[in-house]
Amino acid sequence: MSRTVTVSAEVPNGFVANIQMGDQQFIIDETGIEQGLDTGPTPYDYIMSALGACTVITLHMYAKRKQWPLQRAEVTLVHERVYATDCEHCDDKAARISQITKKLRLIGNLTPEQRLRLESISAKCPVQKTLQTGLMIQTELVPEL
Repeated sequence: MSRTVTVSAEVPNGFVANIQMGDQQFIIDETGIEQGLDTGPTPYDYIMSALGACTVITLHMYAKRKQWPLQRAEVTLVHERVYATDCEHCDDKAARISQITKKLRLIGNLTPEQRLRLESISAKCPVQKTLQTGLMIQTELVPEL
């Protein structure tokens, strides 16, 4: 299912983006870049939220299908920049500068084997697959109204 998302920012608050998704509205606030404030989620907060939501939903779908006693799945995510020493691996496509660390907590009367399988399944959510393999982004300039 395809959904249109519209994002806009204008002067004087060009570091605050207004997001429209259907009937829902959100903001992304990067004023911290210029002013040192933390007044709202950043773009990376939303990326991590999407990854975390996809992960826990995928785990619950899998556990339900297998009739496993997963009561709660929780993911804590941290985004970091990992700079290679003097960019030793700059030409290596596997070397990444951005890294998200996922810490997974599974609550329920699960066997050790079920826990390991759910850990493996957590990497199979569609958002993680997209982030890891990349995606093409096509930009088209439209005329001013």
